[in-house]
Parts: sequence; structure tokens; C-alpha cells
Amino acid sequence: MTTPGPDLTRAVNLADLETLGRAALDRNALEYYASGANDEHTLRGNHAAYARARLRPRMLADVSRMDTTTSVLGLPLGSPIGIAPSAFHGLAHPDAERATARAAHARSSVMTLSTFSNTPIATVGADAQGRFWFQLYLLRDRELSRQTIEQAEAAGARALVFTVDAPYLGRREANERHRFALPAHLSAPNVATRDSLAQVETDSGSQLANYFQHLVDKAFTWRDLDWLRGQTRLPIVLKGILTAEDAHLAAEHGCHVWVSNHGGRQLDTAISSFEALPEIVDTVAGRTEIYLDGGITRGTDVLKAVALGARAVFLGRAALWGLAAGGQAGVERTLTLLEDEFRLAMALCGAARVGDLTPALVRL
Repeated sequence: MTTPGPDLTRAVNLADLETLGRAALDRNALEYYASGANDEHTLRGNHAAYARARLRPRMLADVSRMDTTTSVLGLPLGSPIGIAPSAFHGLAHPDAERATARAAHARSSVMTLSTFSNTPIATVGADAQGRFWFQLYLLRDRELSRQTIEQAEAAGARALVFTVDAPYLGRREANERHRFALPAHLSAPNVATRDSLAQVETDSGSQLANYFQHLVDKAFTWRDLDWLRGQTRLPIVLKGILTAEDAHLAAEHGCHVWVSNHGGRQLDTAISSFEALPEIVDTVAGRTEIYLDGGITRGTDVLKAVALGARAVFLGRAALWGLAAGGQAGVERTLTLLEDEFRLAMALCGAARVGDLTPALVRL
């Protein structure tokens, strides 16, 4: 007999879904998803930054008809909320990235598929039905990178998201201490066979960190973006930008900007994504679209980021907790709860449309 899953309708916010998701995971998976770098100051700071920012709501506005729709790179979205790339969804649920992709499609959102997915790109693309971007780690094997990009394009990816903040993996001490490794039934088909992963299983450290250090190109610089541009017809988004200087260079190279500190998993004590947003918006000055992830758990967080200039925000861990709690239905519940909170926050701020959200609503 199949044991029924939790009643997702009893989850009234993302914290409730996190509780359900954590309870469904074993230690290996939970520590992988939850961990941040070193002392986790940046991991905690991502969330705290939103609480410090205060709202300045306007009154006596007509909010009888609310419109949360927007678009990213021409793709219409039901709200400015997408799903960030995260590795190994198979740790959370047997349907893995397929469940996440189906949820993104069902909620008129967009999923960003990780290079380190447990599901082949073509399979996820079929489930996403055009509502996915592909996240790329540039590999030392340029031909393998080129083939991966080609597969993403063939599967219907709408953008290429190049992660720029991880020439090395940050030190996630829980993963090191307990020797994180993929279970035997999972692999990373875009970049590795099960046998190749087994070769880097050691008596110390994280399997992912041990494998990653030999895989990723650590010499890639701004000068090499021309090579990447030559491999794809897709828009390129640089994920991991935290300074005005790098945002300016991204715009100069014709790339869109994703403000991110990798969920606090790379450089501890780095600035939070939300704190970095205003200077990046000022510098880009409308030349590219700007996205953001990190620490978003409330509709007011979404509102603050969009008001300050983010085109859309993306959920990392929050989507994974929903996936662990209930598969596709859990991810859909995550998106629904946050969309409903965002709509209410808009109304209470006197904004009937996403375009009505301006920096004047936020006091930093």
C-alpha cells in the first residue's frame, strides 16, 4: 500500500513547506540542499536583507483588478517568480527535474535547468514545453560544453544561464564532514557517467567538490565570452554578478545580469543579492534585463526586489523543499503561495500592475 503524502493545502506559507520538505529528506540530501559556505553568514544575510528593507505603501489606489503578469526575454510569466538552477533534484523526489519542469509549465513560470541535473536535458525540455532556461558550467572540455549547449537549444531552452561565480566550489562544511555523495541510483547525465562519479568517491570530502575541481574551466575570463557567444543563438545571462563593475562589463558584452551569491554557498561574508541590486540597476541603466535570487521566502520579498529593478526573482531552496514535500504538486504549491502573497502585497501597496512597482515603495 502506498503511504499518502502530506496534505499540501495545510501549508500556508513557504516555511510550512520547508518543514514538510526537510522531514522527507535523508541526511545526505538535506545537508546538501541546506548548507552554505563556511560560517553561513551570507546564507543568513540573504534572508535578513529583505526584513531590513521597509515598505512605503500608497493609499486610495484602484486595486480592484490585479495583474501580476510580466515577461522575461519575451517569455510571458504569470508572475515575476521563476525557479533557479539547483543540482540533483533526484535527491528530493523520484520524478526529479521532470516534476519541477511540469510545475513551472503549469504555473506559467520558468525553470532553469542545472548542468548537474539528474535528468537528461531533452527529457526535461519535453516536460517544460518551452518554459525553461539552461544553466551552464563551462567545462575544461570545450567540446563537451558545446555539445551540452547544442542539446539545450534542441530541447527548447529559451536562454543560456552561465554561472560565473564558481571556478571552484565554496567550502560547504557539512558536505565535507559527512562526505556528500550521490546515491547509486542517481547520476549527472549531462556531464558524468555513474562510473566516472564513482572514481572520485573518496574517504574524505564531498564527492561533488572532488569531481567539480577537475571539471570546470578556471581560466575563463571576460575575453572568452566571444567564444561562448559563438556557440549559441540564445540570449546569455551571467549568473553570479554582485557588483556594479561586473554588471557594467556584462552589459558591454551584450549579456543579461543575474544578481546572485549562489545562495550563500560560495564566498561567505559576500554581500547579499538584495543589497547588491540597487547599484547594479543604476549601472545597467536599462541596457539588459536583471534577475535576482537568494533568500526569497515571502511575497513582500518579491515585491521589494521587483520595485528596486529586478525583472524577475528566482527560487532555489524554496522550490526544492516543495519538491521534497510533494513532487510536482509541492513545487506548484510553492509558486502558488508566493504568487498569492505577492498579489496581496501589491494591492496593499497601492500597485495594481507589476509596472506600478517603483523604488519609491522601498526604504533601505
